[in-house]
Amino acid sequence: MKRYLILAALLLQCIYFTNAQEFDGQSCTSIMVGRLASTDGSVITSHTCDGRYRTWVKIEPAADHGAGTMHAVLRGTMKTTSPSDTTGVKLMGEIPEASHTYAYLNTAYPCLNEKQLAIGETTFSGPDTLVNSAGLFTIEELERVALQRCSTAREAIRVMGSLAERYGYGDEGECLTVADKNEVWQFEILGAGKQKIGAVWAARRVPDDHVAVSANIPRIGRIDRKDKDIMASANVEKVALENGLWDGKGEFIFWKAFNSDYGQGKNFSDREFFILNYFAPSLGLRYDMDELPFSVKPEKPVDLREVTALFRETYEGTDFDMTRKVLMSRPANKQHPADTIVSPVANPWLTTNMRNTLNTLAPGTVEFRRTVAVAWCAYSHVIQLRNWLPDSIGGVCWLSLDNPAQSPRIPVFCGTTTMPEAYSRCGQKEYIPDCALWQFRRANKLATVAWQSTKEKFNKEVLDVEELAISGLPESGVPSAVLDAYTRYIYEEALRRWQGLEASLWSYFGMGF
Repeated sequence: MKRYLILAALLLQCIYFTNAQEFDGQSCTSIMVGRLASTDGSVITSHTCDGRYRTWVKIEPAADHGAGTMHAVLRGTMKTTSPSDTTGVKLMGEIPEASHTYAYLNTAYPCLNEKQLAIGETTFSGPDTLVNSAGLFTIEELERVALQRCSTAREAIRVMGSLAERYGYGDEGECLTVADKNEVWQFEILGAGKQKIGAVWAARRVPDDHVAVSANIPRIGRIDRKDKDIMASANVEKVALENGLWDGKGEFIFWKAFNSDYGQGKNFSDREFFILNYFAPSLGLRYDMDELPFSVKPEKPVDLREVTALFRETYEGTDFDMTRKVLMSRPANKQHPADTIVSPVANPWLTTNMRNTLNTLAPGTVEFRRTVAVAWCAYSHVIQLRNWLPDSIGGVCWLSLDNPAQSPRIPVFCGTTTMPEAYSRCGQKEYIPDCALWQFRRANKLATVAWQSTKEKFNKEVLDVEELAISGLPESGVPSAVLDAYTRYIYEEALRRWQGLEASLWSYFGMGF
């Protein structure tokens, strides 16, 4: 009994859901949909930027550059407070600039250009022995250059791969989900060694009638360079051999060589398993498998709304639901027989330290399942690319700030030229009432005080704003001013609703929490 009281008392002292820093290796999720797998022929890629990354957003214009112009390769841009903030930003070097660069949407991980080229991202870390910080490029800078210079996914992969090989890749293992209006690829890249300037990379095309997912673990398998749907650097096997990541025997498997401890020797974890099972349940995929397919054919065409709904997923009502866990067995005493106490252990106030303490006192008490939606998300996007429409409106980024389970998505088109003023500042380092992040975050965080009784309000508003935005999408070429106005209109409507939610929650909690 004393042990149970200690556990209960500790639970009451918890003040946060979890410490996001422990799960840095499990940050970011990307879902991909081929054009024949979607309901309308769209190609889809996506990204959740989970962590304390910047939330200011800017559309960088297209530009022409004279002969001899150099392109600055920077490091440290992802946690700046505004487009003009250079605090912590370092010039790594310069490379020759392209004669013309395309306009692109400048998020922390740049994501969409005017030619319907789009990129999602997830980090998989990889072996420490391959990281050489002296390499010129980090992943976000490779994305930036690709969006400025390329119009197709294949071209972007070749450009990023060749630049990283020539100038050096100085980041951890990363996956980019690179899409254009006809196809989507998964591109995985690492450094070539502690003392080497270079890179090792591989890319695999998602079949047009398939869906795929990347969630912080390498998933590319066999490297068949004769296959037109696979690309890879020439040094893949050599780097693995030199660093003791492959013994040279048997068939070389990319994900087995370059995986780190996360995933425990598999090519999937909670999110890959959950999402692939959602799309193809009849395959009977099991969590005890050593390997899941790289992609699956969905059992019915995938709608854009399904993808946005998956980014709100917390596994509630499934076997992964963390609110349905057994706390501990209670021994018999004079007042009651022996039984099992069942308690919703996961809650808005459960810190990482508290979870570890509970597991120390009662092993297995709290099994963490990394959900798709997390409270520490900075921003997320779902990008839709449509080859039957002009580029200016064919590509649309459905952008959301803060927790994707709570916030609305605002459409930003390939032809959009300006963002609402509220998106020009980041609120991650301080409270800025009129920046876009805090305009949505205030109501979101307040709602989690009693999420079970407030979530339906948010679900309704998210769906209403989503339908409003989708139903009004232009279907023919329109001036950029019209697209700018439409983005602003949806933002202002969403803001009005979230301000209403915030006011209603303060009224609801007015007599105390």
